[in-house]
Amino acid sequence: MTAQQHEPEPNGQTTEVDNAAAATLADLEDRWRRAVADLDNLRKRYARELERERAAERARVAAQFLPVLDNLDRALVHAGGDPGAIVEGVRAVREEALAALTRLGFPRYEEVGVPFDPNWHEAARVVESDEVPAGTVVEVLRPGYGRDDRWLRPAAVTVATSPRKE
Repeated sequence: MTAQQHEPEPNGQTTEVDNAAAATLADLEDRWRRAVADLDNLRKRYARELERERAAERARVAAQFLPVLDNLDRALVHAGGDPGAIVEGVRAVREEALAALTRLGFPRYEEVGVPFDPNWHEAARVVESDEVPAGTVVEVLRPGYGRDDRWLRPAAVTVATSPRKE
């Protein structure tokens, strides 16, 4: 028998070492169960906080578009009047919408004459041109919105290429 093993005492009772080991085991099991329960509670709390933050962010984004809706309402009130006023109202709403996107971190991007960059542009068309260097954006077909690594969408552009030699 090894030094760590103990024979039960002659009367069938466990030794003090066995009692201490059983107490330690019970304590460790209790601590483990508490840790698992704490982890489970932490996961649930973070899930609730994440949902709260998502709801708050949706509310912040929606609030950015309230002035756009206000301007649309104003334009509709004046719809029976001068057609020029309607066009002016639509322009005001467009500007407000662009401002809202910019405040949210997604400014409009529609530069012409810049080198094509696949991080900022989507090549929708390619045209031959000897007026600008190859790889230059010559037309924006659909503006992009965003900056750096935060994009809603890239700008769809027409890109110049060198004319073919025949």
